[in-house]
Amino acid sequence: MTDFTPEDGCVVVTGAGSGLGRAMALAFAARGFRVVGTGRRAGALSETADQCGGRFTALPMDVADWTAVREGFAPLGPVAVLVNNAAVYPRRDILDESGESFAGTMAVNLGGVVNCTRAVLEDMAPRGRGRILNVATFADLNPLPASSAYSVSKGAARIFTRALLADIGDRLPRIVVSDWMPGMLATTMGIPDGVAPKVSAEWGVRLALKGDASYSGTVFEMDREILPPRGLKAKVRDMVMMRRRRPRLL
Repeated sequence: MTDFTPEDGCVVVTGAGSGLGRAMALAFAARGFRVVGTGRRAGALSETADQCGGRFTALPMDVADWTAVREGFAPLGPVAVLVNNAAVYPRRDILDESGESFAGTMAVNLGGVVNCTRAVLEDMAPRGRGRILNVATFADLNPLPASSAYSVSKGAARIFTRALLADIGDRLPRIVVSDWMPGMLATTMGIPDGVAPKVSAEWGVRLALKGDASYSGTVFEMDREILPPRGLKAKVRDMVMMRRRRPRLL
């Protein structure tokens, strides 16, 4: 299966008003794609549009709002790729959280992924082809202090990737779904000396354009595939058969 091209449809990038989302929108536009970017700040989306050379359509919305997402995505036409990038990282100690604030983070970081994925499947499922890339982290495995809502919501989003494939993987194998960890970025949600969003965006775009079904269910960190753990029997079998799976690079 060949990579996705602009002839396959548009690309939707959530959280495209700044940081990684903006960098990915620019990288897709540079490859000739029509990019639709969501975000809650219309002004920030306009700034992204100014940098995309006329290939960017701003779609101001809150991805946590299912009605807004469904209505906003409906007229987009063929969608080749969805990048679920939008997220919030409130950095609140658990003693400063409330049930409401915790649920608000979940609504964006998990609910937004579910909403946008469900909306694009209205277009992708009948055509039987598409690409969904979920921007993820390992925060659920190694939570930092003051990140309970973020860690839980991002971990739940990784579970959703697997649950989605359990539902559609056999029926719709040409809809390729995977997780990507972009690394620690030099953004407002990252660290000052992190990876430049422009650099990381190039890795993410390369991965997002992969149309081969073998990429479904994979996890990539930065530019390298993270292979799933293998049990002792599998390792012995690999040794006997003298085979070794190597991680793919972007």
